[in-house]
Amino acid sequence: MISKHEQISTIRERIEDVHERMESAAARAGRNVQEIRLMAATKTQSSDAVRAAYEAGIRLFGENRVLEASEKYNNFFQDAELHMIGHLQRNKADTAAATFSCIQSIDKVSTVRALEKYLNPEGPGMDILLEFNTSREESKNGCRNEDELYSLIDEIIGSERISITGLMTIGPFTDDEIEVHRAFSLLRVLSEKVSARYGELRLRELSMGMSSDYEIAIEEGSTIIRLGTTLFGKRI
Repeated sequence: MISKHEQISTIRERIEDVHERMESAAARAGRNVQEIRLMAATKTQSSDAVRAAYEAGIRLFGENRVLEASEKYNNFFQDAELHMIGHLQRNKADTAAATFSCIQSIDKVSTVRALEKYLNPEGPGMDILLEFNTSREESKNGCRNEDELYSLIDEIIGSERISITGLMTIGPFTDDEIEVHRAFSLLRVLSEKVSARYGELRLRELSMGMSSDYEIAIEEGSTIIRLGTTLFGKRI
């Protein structure tokens, strides 16, 4: 059985490798790597693995399931930031509102209304990213065209408790790098269109890129890459 020290050391070495790849990808795109944040995607990972990632230097974490997150991150480190990156069901909005600082997977007005209902009126509110289905895969969530995205923004933009801070997508599951570039480029262009259409919005985040495609995502403008397998190894 691997010791805690060995686990931290292994994750730290993987982080160093990722940072090198991030710098190279950013350089190819003429970007500053400081603009890009590394998120540890911790779906199915143990609490020990999550704490090892924190000890190795990670401060941004992402979870797919509300109940798993509420248990795993209970009494977690105060300087860590936790985002919801999986589909959020309305009946779990109360727990999500108390657990996450940002929901990255919003594609329905009803989900936002449910979150608003449970947010602490004395608290800081909730940041959200709007999910867009850039790969056009039926199995994925997210807005499927510009009109759907604009309609969603029109319904949310007046909220006093919810702040739209960016867009999110999951890249296509393919080895075709041209198609992956196309999907991530589409999200970047959409972000530019949204910012031009809604002057009051300040979209600062493009959450795109996972273990298999994060370098391409960085080349196309990603500000948050969501890595699980690359940091923790294959899921058990």
